[in-house]
Amino acid sequence: MEKTVCELFAGVGGFRCGLNHIKTLEDLKKPEEWETVWFNQWEPAEKKTQYAHDCYVHQFGTRMDLSGNDTTNVDIEEVNKETIPDFNLLVGGFPCQDYSVASSLATSKGLEGKKGVLWWSIRDTIEAKEPPFVLLENVDRLLKSPAKQRGRDFGIILACLRDQGYTAEWRVINAADYGYQQRRRRTFIFAYRNDTDYSSSVQERVDYARKDSIEKRRVSMGKVLLAEGFFAKTFPVYEVADDKIMIEELPEGIGELSDRFSFGFENTGIMKDGVIYTLKTAPKYDGPQITLGDIMETGDVDEKYFIPEERLYYTDPSITRSDETRGKLPKEQRKTWQYLKGGKKLARRSSNGHEYIFSEGAIEMLDSYDKPARTMLTSEGSFSRTTHIVRDKKTGRIRLLTAAETERIQGFPTDHTKYCLVNGEEVEMPVNKRRFMMGNALVVNLVEDMGGTLDKIFDNEGKADTDH
Repeated sequence: MEKTVCELFAGVGGFRCGLNHIKTLEDLKKPEEWETVWFNQWEPAEKKTQYAHDCYVHQFGTRMDLSGNDTTNVDIEEVNKETIPDFNLLVGGFPCQDYSVASSLATSKGLEGKKGVLWWSIRDTIEAKEPPFVLLENVDRLLKSPAKQRGRDFGIILACLRDQGYTAEWRVINAADYGYQQRRRRTFIFAYRNDTDYSSSVQERVDYARKDSIEKRRVSMGKVLLAEGFFAKTFPVYEVADDKIMIEELPEGIGELSDRFSFGFENTGIMKDGVIYTLKTAPKYDGPQITLGDIMETGDVDEKYFIPEERLYYTDPSITRSDETRGKLPKEQRKTWQYLKGGKKLARRSSNGHEYIFSEGAIEMLDSYDKPARTMLTSEGSFSRTTHIVRDKKTGRIRLLTAAETERIQGFPTDHTKYCLVNGEEVEMPVNKRRFMMGNALVVNLVEDMGGTLDKIFDNEGKADTDH
């Protein structure tokens, strides 16, 4: 099967880099094994410059739709999905939003979702183009949202895939659990059409039939989740007893699902023929571990990344907490990293006048060389508790991460986001935007691992027809 890809919510090309083993800027010059026939990246918050799209175009060029138009930087909700070139793999990292629907439709086909909720653009693309395979990424809390009806949103996604004739596997993966340089937990979804050779081969390997008893199906789906499935083949897990698998049938009506469905999805699962099978698994990995120290600069670092001494500490560096229940510290002291990352006790008053004490614990002031980086957010580099601060390897001084280090934390080539192509001109991307792009990105190394499994699936797809 041709390795053709459509990349939605493309960012700066994380899926593309992973699938094509792009580890350095030199690798960008090599022929790509996976051909991206179309992509889309549009940032509604950017009024003047579409930095992510323009960086993507600088590295990879653009793609026209079937009408000969460049719609790669148009709001995906406004794109006519029928004009997207045909492809065999749909990929994308999409945000966790409110997927509820107001509908009495029996299924999700043709359903018009809420404006601005980007899942519906994925669903519309699947409905229009019917790709054999789909690989998606989202935050780990997707499985539990919304808080008042846990599991509803993920249930709606699975019901949409069911109604389009797909089986869907999912796994919550922490990149550091498989040796990579960041502690970042994300939900990955791999869906495949039920009429693919791959679907038939999995069913055959695990001895599954729709008409089987629920207990026999439990055993078959356990084999998928623990040994034979897409994620089990790519990211091994420890064995779990079949009786730990929870089973639930999705309601047929999408309106009923939206109104009443709630379910405790675990970190591993599959939806097959409208039935959910899910269990909690633990990663099985004993290989090398990449750490923050491994990806840090060893030479000279630009002075702009270093933190002035007066912004580091306001008192003895060994002090890790402050008590402001009797009065706030001076503003200058609260503007230090020691205060920000330290534990706190603060007197607060709620909107109804109730007085209470807010407290939070201290976190590590300096990030350790010998551990993977913490989860990087879009606020990386700002004055925030979640920002990494490190001791420079050459000078010993304390600083923020460089833009290139944030790229390496996500597994991108060094300086991948340094330049954009804006109106035909090469423009340097501001450092804060480069960090923002990386906070929004996925860990490319994981996609590269999944690409190896996809290679085998695609190489075998269609062979059954040619063998006769």
